[in-house]
Amino acid sequence: MTRQVLVTGGTSGIGRAIAEAFAASGCRVLITGRTSEEVERAAPLAENLYARTLDVTKPEEIAASVETLGRLDVLVNAAGMILREGREFDPANFAHVVDVNLSGTMRMCTAARELLFASRGCVINIASMLAFFGSGYAPAYSASKGGIAQLTKSLAIAWAPQGVRVNAIAPGWIETALTAPLTSDPAKRDAIAARTPLGRWGKSSDIAGAAVFLASPGATFVTGVILPVDGGYSIA
Repeated sequence: MTRQVLVTGGTSGIGRAIAEAFAASGCRVLITGRTSEEVERAAPLAENLYARTLDVTKPEEIAASVETLGRLDVLVNAAGMILREGREFDPANFAHVVDVNLSGTMRMCTAARELLFASRGCVINIASMLAFFGSGYAPAYSASKGGIAQLTKSLAIAWAPQGVRVNAIAPGWIETALTAPLTSDPAKRDAIAARTPLGRWGKSSDIAGAAVFLASPGATFVTGVILPVDGGYSIA
């Protein structure tokens, strides 16, 4: 039976790379973007990929998307990796970032729970190195990703009796639109590469490989893990 995968935030960046990796492995993959413009920009889609709009802050859109699925084997929560550098000390901005990044992930997990229980499927959340480190410029992003780590562990315990595994990936410095302000500055880009033991920035495909592994038969005894994929940055 072809496995069904849902990747929120799958129209670009890390989410898109994860979606394409699952599609290449033979899965049927639904990717979502927050707006119709994001979905349109995602074209053309590879074989086994299809797309629809979904805002993870809107329960009615979440319910509508999940209801289109007759089966769900893998849920990847890659939507809402928003960062508002320099503005997250404002309470309203702080609340919005947490609502998208953390509460949005919980909304998706809750909505997909019964389908995942039926398939004994798995969840892969996207955390961050800032789940481990503090940040003086992005307190909301850091708090939301720390929350993702603890939510992952909590759901792993809660859903283990139903055979559902819940893990998270904590990306290091990855070349995406989110990090463009850093990669476009040679001094900052090179300083981060020098601080990383493997000596380079990561690519979205590096995260995709880890996601496919966590959903594979090789990881059937792995749950509640926050897996750093960071070239060694967090241990140096």
